[in-house]
Amino acid sequence: MQKVELIATATFGLESVVAEEVKGLGYTDVQVENGKVTFSADISSIARTNLWLRTADRVRLKIGEFKATTFDELFEKTKALPWADWVTEDATFPVEGKSVKSTLYSVPDCQAIVKKAVVESLKKTYKRDWFEEKGPMYKIEVALHKDVATLTIDTSGPGLHKRGYRGLIGTAPLKETMAAAMILLSRWKPDRVFMDPFCGSGTIPIEAALIGQNIAPGMNREFVSESWPVIPKSVWREARAETHDLARYDQKLEIIGTDADEEILKVARRNAAEAGVDDLIHFQRMDVRDVRTKKKYGYLICNPPYGERLGEWKQVSRLYREMGQTFAAMDTWSFYIITSDELFEEHFGRTASKKRKLYNGNIKVDYYQFFGPKPPRPTKVSPAE
Repeated sequence: MQKVELIATATFGLESVVAEEVKGLGYTDVQVENGKVTFSADISSIARTNLWLRTADRVRLKIGEFKATTFDELFEKTKALPWADWVTEDATFPVEGKSVKSTLYSVPDCQAIVKKAVVESLKKTYKRDWFEEKGPMYKIEVALHKDVATLTIDTSGPGLHKRGYRGLIGTAPLKETMAAAMILLSRWKPDRVFMDPFCGSGTIPIEAALIGQNIAPGMNREFVSESWPVIPKSVWREARAETHDLARYDQKLEIIGTDADEEILKVARRNAAEAGVDDLIHFQRMDVRDVRTKKKYGYLICNPPYGERLGEWKQVSRLYREMGQTFAAMDTWSFYIITSDELFEEHFGRTASKKRKLYNGNIKVDYYQFFGPKPPRPTKVSPAE
């Protein structure tokens, strides 16, 4: 089967999580850089990674990479790449770009030159002077970093965080990819109780349900590369069949999502139903101060308010103090809390076992991880003599 080089793009701080997911799919030739994970595989990996990657932003097909410090160099080297191996005669192929620390800093000029070079390359193969661009979409990106140009085609379409279940969102939505990353970083196991006391529109509990039953996050959506003639339909059929084969629908889960706002809980219930996991999550109206449980060794993972707007920090610091007091009673639980408040530990009343810098959208945040005790190992019963 044809070999390809793919780039799974990642939010800053999540590269290692994405790399672990890529390796989990069986791909071994993996390189991790800032904002991306590059790997080589056969053509079926385009379908499999789009369907399975929970924490990547999108999957790009790498066409070529080269040094370019002049527009002539960019044009000639782009033109020499094998565009017709992928881009069809009737293809729609817009070009987007970015430039960081590079001699060629004008992004509009770089985009125009790459577009012209791709057209010239396709003219040579298809023996025509004009392309109507009414067929399948091949969104090309030219990314310049320190004078190295990387040319890719997007295989995903809408970003991978668009799972297809979240039509309605709350006022401060957390991306599905970030929610999944928070859960994967916690090392939560499906046999443990899971709680989110600020569940909002339900993103974290829904992602937990998908992870708990090993349901592929892309199972209920389409991808732009499904319309590419070069990828056999059988590749997508087999990849989708695999998602059904590997799902563990009989895995029992105990997932609880609470919020003080009944209206947003209605949205959460609708989103969970859309994702097909509404029977796995118990949503309940509850103020965080009232959170109680008799369950032991559970995982509490949440995205509380940050107080980004002026004047809100006093309310938020009070909320964090209340969280610390309430959660203190859950002394066998592990807590995983994301916030931009650098004084969170002070307000919460505990020092985190571990902290990880992340970005929630454009907001720099810390992921505070408080490890609870491990449950005792079950005692072995001696066989009766």
